Amino acid sequence: MAGLIPFNRRHGLYRDLGNFYNMVDDFFSNNWPYEKFFSYGTFKMDVRDNENEYIVEAELPGVEKEEISLEFNDGRMTISVNRKEEIKEEKNNYIHRERRQSSMNRSVYLNDAKDEGIKASLENGLLRIVVPKKEDRKKSRRIEIN
Repeated sequence: MAGLIPFNRRHGLYRDLGNFYNMVDDFFSNNWPYEKFFSYGTFKMDVRDNENEYIVEAELPGVEKEEISLEFNDGRMTISVNRKEEIKEEKNNYIHRERRQSSMNRSVYLNDAKDEGIKASLENGLLRIVVPKKEDRKKSRRIEIN
């Protein structure tokens, strides 16, 4: 009876060892855990709806204020991060240089938000944005059925 796992004899058993060694190298890299955080191209974001405002919080560990761009357009809040990093090591006749760039963005639609009075702060890797709501917003109401 044939095995349940497909096996391609042309590639051999050692084909996946390269992936394993790359995983180990990534785990022990100098930038861990931030490297893995940005390798997926996204970040975690929470949105709270309070009575008079929205509070948007985004986890951005290791990101500097200058690397963040915020934009609010027609009720859509967009958070963009653009990181450029250069690593240079010099040791006995050996020079090691790497350059890396990563960018990511997230958007959220805030239906009844004002486009003025938005405040943002970055502290300990947590971006906090407070977006006030419009005063003349329409509230939903329950409709009785006869």
